Amino acid sequence: MLIEPLHEEFGARISGVDLSLPLDVQTFAEVDAAINRYSMLLFENQAMYDAAQLDFTCRFGQLEEEHVTYYGQGKIVYIGLVGNIDATGEKVAARQINSARGNEMWHSDSSFREIPAMYSILAAYEVPEEGGETEFASARAAWQRLDESTREQIQDLVGIHDYIYSRTKISEDAVNDSQRTFMHPVRQRLVRQNPVTGDKNLFVGSHVKEIEGMPESKARQLIKRLIDEVTRPQSVYRHRWRIGDVVIWDNRCLLHRGCGYDAEKYRRRMHQTRVRGWCPSIAEAFDTA
Repeated sequence: MLIEPLHEEFGARISGVDLSLPLDVQTFAEVDAAINRYSMLLFENQAMYDAAQLDFTCRFGQLEEEHVTYYGQGKIVYIGLVGNIDATGEKVAARQINSARGNEMWHSDSSFREIPAMYSILAAYEVPEEGGETEFASARAAWQRLDESTREQIQDLVGIHDYIYSRTKISEDAVNDSQRTFMHPVRQRLVRQNPVTGDKNLFVGSHVKEIEGMPESKARQLIKRLIDEVTRPQSVYRHRWRIGDVVIWDNRCLLHRGCGYDAEKYRRRMHQTRVRGWCPSIAEAFDTA
């Protein structure tokens, strides 16, 4: 297995690994160590298929059900379709494309769940000729750049993450009645720590509605300031997808967003799986920080 850094702050290209086959214990251990170190790994020219992706995902932990289908229809599926193509190979309705525009804001997957996603794995099957890239930025590197007074100010703060809040920034019909009923705001620490490496990072993004105990205007200013710090232009890696690319990233310490594309002109089909994270209660998190 060969590792080539993609960006000075995070990310690596991995070669010499075939994800369509079960990984031996040593190779998987090397991949596991690499994701904890680099936060994002790119595997190119993969002959990926759903069963292999599910097998690879399960090696890291428990599968997370795809949230749109789960909260919107009450069904459990573990392969999420990303893009404008449905399971039958046809283009999806305009409303679904409009709802997905929320992914063009900087976010961490499933931060609006009590137990956020740990890893996301995305495999590319069809990609547009232009547009449709994904951008990534490290909230771990951003924490390291903060001055000491800011670190002390935010160390013990709690953010309120709300899917309905973030999606209705796009439009009111970006969520349905079922999602409004079952998706409730959750409390997440503003600063988290990797249990393997010990590195701290900010935990912010478009789902953060407010900060507990802070006036709304002041909270919004702080949230924006921290997101801007994470996503400053020189700290962003922009990935141009190619068929056969498989990317795994660590939602605990990376923000990402999709870039727009002409959904009427091009097809974009990607399959995503997620690994459910581990998250102590807020009280336990403060006790062990």
